[in-house]
Amino acid sequence: MSSKSPEAFRTISEVSKDLSLPQHVLRFWETKFVQIKPIKRGGGRRYYRPEDVKLIKGIKSLLYNDGYTIRGVQKVIKENGTKQLLKLELDNKTFTEIKKDNIDPSSQNNMPKHVMNETKRRKLMDVLNGLVQLRQKLEDK
Repeated sequence: MSSKSPEAFRTISEVSKDLSLPQHVLRFWETKFVQIKPIKRGGGRRYYRPEDVKLIKGIKSLLYNDGYTIRGVQKVIKENGTKQLLKLELDNKTFTEIKKDNIDPSSQNNMPKHVMNETKRRKLMDVLNGLVQLRQKLEDK
């Protein structure tokens, strides 16, 4: 993080640098997640509140660590609200694991599934392997 106070507003470039996300991804997420509401000043300059940054960290964790899709994250936010993501301090434990820890084992069958099923996963892995082989062929030429 930068040398600013934790309560200070952050520009898009600061958030981008701190979270290792391109600025265009942050702008795109603003269109997909209405909960991300940076304050816009003259010239359209964005200033993110600390809550916005925490929410973006939670969304990033769900997308990049837990393998959720954008639609899956939207569903998680709709079902659980943003408070769950705001409480989530990324201590190398994914949101999915935290949710499993907090659930009564008898109610796990009723838990909505946001993960990819095995058939889709296999198809995706086949595509990935095909791309790797294609890349190797191109590099050999």
